[in-house]
Amino acid sequence: MESDQQKHEDLDVDIFCPHDAEEIAALFRSIYGEEYPVRLVYNPAELIAAFERRENIPIVARTKDGRIVAHEALYRSSPNPKVYEAGQGLVALEWRGSGVNARINHHILNTLAPGLDIDAVFGEAVCNHVYMQKGWGKFGTIETGIEVDLMPQEAYAAEGSATGRVATLFMFRNYRERKQIVHLPGIYRDQLEFIYSAFPDLPEFKAGRGSLPLEPSRMETQIFDFAKVARMTIKSPGADFEAVLADRQKVLVNQGIVVLQAWLNLSWPFINKVIEILRKHGYFFGGLLPAWFGTDGLLMQKIMEQPNWEGINLYSDRAKEILAFVRADWSRVGSPSSPPKQYL
Repeated sequence: MESDQQKHEDLDVDIFCPHDAEEIAALFRSIYGEEYPVRLVYNPAELIAAFERRENIPIVARTKDGRIVAHEALYRSSPNPKVYEAGQGLVALEWRGSGVNARINHHILNTLAPGLDIDAVFGEAVCNHVYMQKGWGKFGTIETGIEVDLMPQEAYAAEGSATGRVATLFMFRNYRERKQIVHLPGIYRDQLEFIYSAFPDLPEFKAGRGSLPLEPSRMETQIFDFAKVARMTIKSPGADFEAVLADRQKVLVNQGIVVLQAWLNLSWPFINKVIEILRKHGYFFGGLLPAWFGTDGLLMQKIMEQPNWEGINLYSDRAKEILAFVRADWSRVGSPSSPPKQYL
């Protein structure tokens, strides 16, 4: 029987080459058929074009005969083009348990990313188990937030590893020191200071204050139909923010969305007012998003059903502390079916 050491010697882990595109499609079909939601992986021409634009940078493990047996990609998913998400990971069945995932993560976080012109790399580690959390934790990543109920249980039906919707844990690694001013919202000051405490370079902290600007609000919404998730990037909140939020939320809920996320910029002096409005409408603390807008961001979230708290499995004490922040704020805000609680 071939040893793991021999298997490792037979693999080359490296960045994507155009001739890998057909093999990547074949790997995804071998695991998911035609059902993987990121359609890019099935289209070699689009995959090559996205790589040339540096929108999507695959990292692959190749056998000596050129077969792709594992894949993960860096791709842009935040408003800052210099922040990349790591995801789309999968391993051929016969290579699972061989340690190839660790080799790919090492290559991404310790070899590839430091040589790119980027601010940060992050992953959304699923919380129906702790394997990705443990794996990523070995490479200098820092836990910064929790996305409650992000993924539907159906996404894990084949492996039977979920008992309800699945949360994810934000794990970031920064690659550049940045000078920035962060306006700490008073209600989350302690929580954010705890999250920031793990980072070597801290921003200049100022207290949030002031009223919303007079100009009309602008926000962009991205909808993930399969997951029933909507992500609202608040570009610039104005005096009409509460009305705009209520209208947008009504439309999304009528479309069957059950997870609503709002992405806020911590450089806003008026951050307190934005959070006050969101909490009034049932949104609660999610966590810190380093470099999300160039400056740091904050996740607020609302779940239209009872969250699957019991299904959240966390590896580190730090992640468990962040979950305590998130759950406590959810309990203070009130569930969607009950009126929001009043605050001093």
